[in-house]
Amino acid sequence: MFRMFRAIRKRPGRLRVTGVALATVFTTVAGALALAPQPAAAAPNYTGDPVLYWNNVLLGAIKTAGGAPGPISRAAAEMNAAIYDAESSYRLRWHTMTSDPYLQAVDYAAWSEGPGEEERLIGRTAYNILLKLFPGQTTYLDNKFKERFGTKPTDFDILDTTVVNTIVTNMWTFRDADGSDSKDAYTPDGKPGAWRPTSYPDLPDPNCSQASDAAIPRWGRVKPWTLLSGSQFRPSTPGQYDSYENLLASPAYAEQVQQVRTLGAAGSPARTTDQTAAAWFWANDANGTYKPPGQLLDITARVSRDRGLTTYQNARLFALVSVAMADAAIAEWDVKYETKIDLWRPVSAIREGLKDTTWKPLSGTTPCFPAWASGHSAFAAAWAGIMRQYFTTDDITFTASTDDPKSPVRTRTFTSFSQAAREAADSRVWLGVHYPWDARDGLTLGEDVATWVFTHTMKEAGS
Repeated sequence: MFRMFRAIRKRPGRLRVTGVALATVFTTVAGALALAPQPAAAAPNYTGDPVLYWNNVLLGAIKTAGGAPGPISRAAAEMNAAIYDAESSYRLRWHTMTSDPYLQAVDYAAWSEGPGEEERLIGRTAYNILLKLFPGQTTYLDNKFKERFGTKPTDFDILDTTVVNTIVTNMWTFRDADGSDSKDAYTPDGKPGAWRPTSYPDLPDPNCSQASDAAIPRWGRVKPWTLLSGSQFRPSTPGQYDSYENLLASPAYAEQVQQVRTLGAAGSPARTTDQTAAAWFWANDANGTYKPPGQLLDITARVSRDRGLTTYQNARLFALVSVAMADAAIAEWDVKYETKIDLWRPVSAIREGLKDTTWKPLSGTTPCFPAWASGHSAFAAAWAGIMRQYFTTDDITFTASTDDPKSPVRTRTFTSFSQAAREAADSRVWLGVHYPWDARDGLTLGEDVATWVFTHTMKEAGS
């Protein structure tokens, strides 16, 4: 009647589940089966793909929780990689698994079958991951679970015992002590050209008024999801200068500052109306928005619906996108804090370096971490790189959306993934918070991360 679990491993060092480890669980479950209620299916009136549903739930949690983009990208990777392993387990059970799992796929026993089996595996995995990631949003998550299933998450389901708990535990074990909870303080380099808080009397920013406000300064040391290290694709120092003194004395630096001074100023006559619209469309810096990783997940869902992807295809796509963005965040923050140049933001370069004390960026406020390189650019390029390789073409027309309250438009249409990524990168210059080389190097870094992720994890059979 019972079959042992079989763990399909991705690569050495990943987790393994054995029948011996679960023998006690099987015995306990066997004695309770006669009394167990019928496993719950999704509510009869549910609609849409479960992967898309739970990613929308994630976006709601992000909007409420806020925070820096690194932890947000980590949360997305945890949920979507776990969802993909749950879906891979379902496919393995029915002998239809055609691509590698992320951590593992569990071959579970036939007696676990019940109504809505695939739906339950994905939903219960997503719910349990999100509950751990957002413990302050229990009511919201419980309501979303009930909306989807018509039952409470605490109602008995044999899949929790046999599969879901294993997948969730594996994810927590894999990410345990990964460095994401570091509380190390940041000490500025204290030189002209080095990052410093960006709050000024006439341009106040209570979130960036002292050095201790520097956001997640050790995120570049977080254990990667697929990369060998956060520094694997580290670009050269801006302009290949090895000191602040040489950097600030260079014509290249002067040109960079002048470009953002002109194009990124509040009320700039050199910036077009469309560039201003794009700047706000991609901003998503404020709490209460999806933030950059969330916006790109929302766009992924839009493309998925346009292309009519299956649940299995969605699970793999969202896992690849999320893991690539999580690794891009680690690689990007390595550049920001772990290199020789922790570059000051344009507002500091212009106000303190050029003594133009009245200059203001279009954004009004500036993200509280070094400029080089651009996180938005790295996220967008990592996303675009995965999308292009997944669909085997860059030339797909799609409409993207934003939830930034200052954006004058809700949607923008693009004819390729690369076009969207390029605009997202350029938008940071138009917003006045980045130099052009921040955008350029961020794009290159994100593209390198995407290619590595796509070719090293969750590969299709034969690839």
